[in-house]
Amino acid sequence: MASQKLLLLPGDGIGPEIMPEVKKVISWFNENGDMSFETEEGLVGGSAYDAHGQSISEEDMAKAMAADAVIFGAVGGPKWDDVPYEVRPEAGLLRLRKDMQLFANLRPAICYPALADASSLKKDIIEGLDILIVRELTGGVYFGEPKEITDLGNGQKRGVDTQVYDTYEIERISKVAFELARTRNNKVTSMEKRNVMKSGVLWNEVVTQTHGNGYQDVELEHMLADAGGMQLVRWPKQFDVIVTDNLFGDMLSDVAAMLTGSLGMLPSASLGAPDEATGKRKALYEPVHGSAPDIAGTGAANPIAMIASFGMALRYSFEEVEAADKLDKAIAVALDKGLRTKDIAGEGQATVSTSEMGDAIVAELSALSA
Repeated sequence: MASQKLLLLPGDGIGPEIMPEVKKVISWFNENGDMSFETEEGLVGGSAYDAHGQSISEEDMAKAMAADAVIFGAVGGPKWDDVPYEVRPEAGLLRLRKDMQLFANLRPAICYPALADASSLKKDIIEGLDILIVRELTGGVYFGEPKEITDLGNGQKRGVDTQVYDTYEIERISKVAFELARTRNNKVTSMEKRNVMKSGVLWNEVVTQTHGNGYQDVELEHMLADAGGMQLVRWPKQFDVIVTDNLFGDMLSDVAAMLTGSLGMLPSASLGAPDEATGKRKALYEPVHGSAPDIAGTGAANPIAMIASFGMALRYSFEEVEAADKLDKAIAVALDKGLRTKDIAGEGQATVSTSEMGDAIVAELSALSA
């Protein structure tokens, strides 16, 4: 049985508190599944800056490039607000995405039945919600050049960020969206701002062309991104797969996340292109939530998004669909039994700690396998 290599990067804030819960799940699968995982840990973000003066060391970057998958916690916090821009904690994550060429970010928004009342929206609007946002991750305004602040004199400055996309970048993310839609409800909604942005005009054109070149069996609709944000709140269950650029994907996926009641519930996957020889993709898996420095060290962090991110690794990196389904079911059963961390608890409802939630999910894995 081949062993899969995982690099664990806990990061900052609650990252080092939720990563041990993933390690419990990995250990369970090593002991009870037909798979084997080897793990090693590294530093990223503020913790890496404190240790090395950079947001990720060359040694840990090399480990990430060699790993079968990277499991990532969170980075950032007020402690590092004044460090140089080039070595800010978030730069470590951006370098991982860029150097590993992780162009496809998958962010599911799933409403667990037990949490239908936790959303700020009416229950009938979000009950049964299951959508997937496919965000282009290595292009667009976050990486375009020039990116600068210039002094114009007389107390005036100018900030410039450049939104830029090439045909191949739009084409490859579109293909990912269409292929994933085929495994779901066979519908893709492409979102951009073609009414005011030339990059949006090109995005619309290339997505349409890609759809016509082998994906006509998938339903395609186009929607302006601002209208898409409105529709996500109005009636989110109209969507199946949403494909969009880096900037709009960042914003729309956070909107979709809060439909489910808590950012602490949602995982994500960032995937590269398949290797021509092996077919394997470089991949990084991380919770959608941030480092939450306000609750770091309190034991209140919700580990479900972190654990579910490993579930996405089982599904997309290791093709262990049955194991991924079992882990998703274990999370759902724990929630059905009323276990709640502070962020998803109702008024007056008892809560469990980070480690207690992790233990409960592992216990449900065992029960489902009995």
